Amino acid sequence: MVGVVRALLCLLAAGLAAATLAGCAEKPRDAWQGYVEGEFVLLASPAAGQLEKLYVRRGDQVPAGKPVFALEQENERAARLEASERLRSAQARLENLRAKRRPEEIDALRAELNQARAARELSASQLAQQQKLFDGGFVAQARLDESRSVHARDVARVAETQAQLQNALQPVGRDAERKAAEGEVEAARAAVAQAAWRLEQKSIAAPMSALVQDTFFVEGEWVPAGRPVASLLPPGNVKLRFYVAEPDLQRFAPGEELEVRCDGCAPVTARVTYLSSQAEYTPPVLYSKEARHKLLFLVEARPPAGAGAALRPGQPVEVRLK
Repeated sequence: MVGVVRALLCLLAAGLAAATLAGCAEKPRDAWQGYVEGEFVLLASPAAGQLEKLYVRRGDQVPAGKPVFALEQENERAARLEASERLRSAQARLENLRAKRRPEEIDALRAELNQARAARELSASQLAQQQKLFDGGFVAQARLDESRSVHARDVARVAETQAQLQNALQPVGRDAERKAAEGEVEAARAAVAQAAWRLEQKSIAAPMSALVQDTFFVEGEWVPAGRPVASLLPPGNVKLRFYVAEPDLQRFAPGEELEVRCDGCAPVTARVTYLSSQAEYTPPVLYSKEARHKLLFLVEARPPAGAGAALRPGQPVEVRLK
């Protein structure tokens, strides 16, 4: 009888314990604590130099295209000027090789050609007269041969002068010289483009409208190459981060609409953009049914660009499912 009573007491105690555990089991949550995080745009120059001008201050709102900072540019300006002069010299040389002779030289050759043609006509007429006289027996063979030689010389002189005139009408440079000069011009243009790009990199403007989150140098300081001078926070680069327990994970999906509340601000709507595939910030527990609620998963959400402007990185928020 005593054994039966003890068994009943044990069953009752077990039932009470199960009821107690069931009553203490964590209920599904309807709100999660998180914080705001910003994806900052770091503005830097690929070249080193002294910070000559800082156009913005921390907390300023800058529109897209507004200058943010400028480094000293004397060396880059000189390099661009040198490259421009080299390009001008290469272009002048190419134009010279493409050009014909001077008009005065061409006019002189044309006059020589006219003189040579006149001399050829005269020698041809004299040769015909000498041929008639020779046929009549009035002149010797030597006189006829002399006239033929003079006429042949005048014909050759006309051909020579014509060739000289044709050559004068052609470009001064040969084809290979002109091609080499064209290559020099293209190389000089590339050098000018490189020098202009280096000069532009010494003055950095805002790539988009944003808040100046911070500046890292003051005017007069030396800025190493690639070191950020200012960080910008565009309105669309604000996101929310919060952690949900494993039992609540299935309630979230990419695109899920959330309601975000923070101290002193109106509710903001956001959408889930990322769900972590691994648990984070979790104590080393066994993956048992009773310990699942201790697994936390990262969730990220983004508000619209206009609504994100009211949120500040590091600000705590409360997230609810809509």
